[in-house]
Amino acid sequence: MELTAEIAAFRVGVGDPGRLVGEFRRAVLLVPRSGGSVDGEDGLMSAVSGGIRWFYAFTDEEALARFAEARGEADREWPFLAILGARLVDAVVPEVDGPAGVAVNVADADGSMMFPPVAGIVPDACAVDIEADSAEVA
Repeated sequence: MELTAEIAAFRVGVGDPGRLVGEFRRAVLLVPRSGGSVDGEDGLMSAVSGGIRWFYAFTDEEALARFAEARGEADREWPFLAILGARLVDAVVPEVDGPAGVAVNVADADGSMMFPPVAGIVPDACAVDIEADSAEVA
């Protein structure tokens, strides 16, 4: 099953979290490029909410176009990076200073999904639900 179908199944209560994350990791996602990223270089478009940096990602160009339309910016060019979900969370998220996750198809009220910075989605070192300095066994 593809990512959009897994998201739909999960949203109606019949999806499997493991399959959802698996499809997310295997999916080629379109991530808009943006000037002025966190490090001052041209980077990937994101927003901070609740102390978490959320990278915008889309399952296809139509979903990205709906996002552009929702922002009132459909008349400009939207350069993007095509990247596997796994690479986004395994290579990009660890480079962020602070917690980061991925927001997929955010302009689609019935088809969006958040992949938060928790164990099983992002590397354990970046997960907010794992203590970095766990107590040592005496």
